[in-house]
Amino acid sequence: MITIRKATLADAKQIWQILKATNCGGNTFPFLAEKDLEEKAMMDYWLAGDKYIYVAEENSIILGSFYLKDNQPGRGSHIANAAYTVSEASRGKGVGKLMGEFSLKEAKQLGYKALQFNLVVKTNQVAVNLWKSIGFKIIGEIPEAFQHKELGFVNAYIMYQKI
Repeated sequence: MITIRKATLADAKQIWQILKATNCGGNTFPFLAEKDLEEKAMMDYWLAGDKYIYVAEENSIILGSFYLKDNQPGRGSHIANAAYTVSEASRGKGVGKLMGEFSLKEAKQLGYKALQFNLVVKTNQVAVNLWKSIGFKIIGEIPEAFQHKELGFVNAYIMYQKI
């Protein structure tokens, strides 16, 4: 059974392996990660104190991770922002959807009024369809916002859901 819990520092190695694979794909995350993505820099970012970090696990194996944070400071802090990563072995098994649904409930419990994604790569139809399936709407499209590793500059969506 897959459970979702708050991440701990002991999870860092497993989270790193998932993030590294996601980044190196060059088609979903904006981080540059060709050959030598610096582990310390990425983990400092993912595990930073301004975020609520979670993992999805089964039998002590981390299948994915996500974070919630303020989308903007101050007067924009009532809207959450999030990022998600799922291990290659766990893709297509509902882990992303489970984390997405959990994050909406958790964001509401944390006092957020909505969840907004600022950069959903348009060519990542798996993610676009997933977010739509749990109630997100496309509220904007940014031309050439993402440097896709294979396709060059592609558009990205801003997606939003009130909670």
